[in-house]
Amino acid sequence: MTRRVNLGPLYLAGFTTAFGAHGVAAAIGTETAELGLSFLGLGVILAVYDIAEVILKPLFGVLSDRVGVKPVIVGGLAVFAGACLLGVFASTPVLLALARLGQGAAAAAFSPASSAAVARLAGAGAAGRYFGRYGSWKGLGYAAGPLLGAGLIMWAGLPALFVALTVLSVVAAGWAAWGIPQITVLPKARATLAELVRQSTARSFLGPVILLATATAVLGVAVGFLPYLGTQIGLEPLASMAAVTVLALISAIIQPGMGRRHDTAPHRSRILMTSAGVLLTAGLAAVSVTPGLVTIYIAATLIGVGVGVITPLGFAVLAAATPPNRMGRTMGSAELGREVGDAGGPILVGAIAAAASLPLALATMGLVSLLATGVGSTLLQSPKPKRPKPRESDPPPA
Repeated sequence: MTRRVNLGPLYLAGFTTAFGAHGVAAAIGTETAELGLSFLGLGVILAVYDIAEVILKPLFGVLSDRVGVKPVIVGGLAVFAGACLLGVFASTPVLLALARLGQGAAAAAFSPASSAAVARLAGAGAAGRYFGRYGSWKGLGYAAGPLLGAGLIMWAGLPALFVALTVLSVVAAGWAAWGIPQITVLPKARATLAELVRQSTARSFLGPVILLATATAVLGVAVGFLPYLGTQIGLEPLASMAAVTVLALISAIIQPGMGRRHDTAPHRSRILMTSAGVLLTAGLAAVSVTPGLVTIYIAATLIGVGVGVITPLGFAVLAAATPPNRMGRTMGSAELGREVGDAGGPILVGAIAAAASLPLALATMGLVSLLATGVGSTLLQSPKPKRPKPRESDPPPA
């Protein structure tokens, strides 16, 4: 019988970071004129959040192993609330950049720690189910962030969005402090550099991380370029932006079921993740060959399914292969891989689109996604045990 675990505080933490990441990013993009931002200034403000996450997530993952996941989660949410409060009074681009930098650093703390807490509290037999639910709540944050942010800005301007995020972060921090049980800090031996390299290049780590990074790269491309493609072919902005919401909602709906599938049939995770990677490629291929309203929504649907399958299965596979005493470090490193994909995918597509065309760039990203899926799937396949050669005196196998 599977034990029931109350992970509500962690779900709210996941929703908070997703809402803050996408809601504020979309809002700043619509307020560039009022803020006096150039394209370069906008790019810097958007980038500092991700830069902070790339640098700090592995470090906070290690810290959560040493001091416990709960202090890192609560502290990260408290810092996130402080950064959002700064955003309320950010009347200049510099203050706004500092607020985003603080948000990114805080998210770098409680995001991998939350993933490690899900794995530790759920246990090996239910990790998929609870990672599915956790990912679903993050997906809802990604979907609702731009819509809620737009509504708050229309109501009372950009400060209203930061006020809402401040209140949400304070509530999340308080619930986490009260509701997350103490998770024992496990003793661990000091790892040598050779051991760290061996753990980071193990098939059980690289396989799911490559697939997670691939899904995140395609997601980043879809979120950034499907609306742009829609406007280029004459669609209304609302119709173009709605495709991203459809993608996020499909991903959020699928993730809990995929997580349960891992718990009941973990041996099927590899084929499911491989099939999902093919769906990512198919979505990009469809919209690159015949760009249009129908293919944009087909791409959003296929990519939403692919991301919704790979995300909970990838983290569940990682959790199953990781000793509890280094769960934080593993989740931090996995989150780093996802951030590299999140940044690398749009950069690749943007560079090719600038040199040639957006359809060609999307087709190239589809090919890269397919190749990465093949590599990740191959690494996921467990090496076959070597059978000893029979000696001459041994009888032949029956």
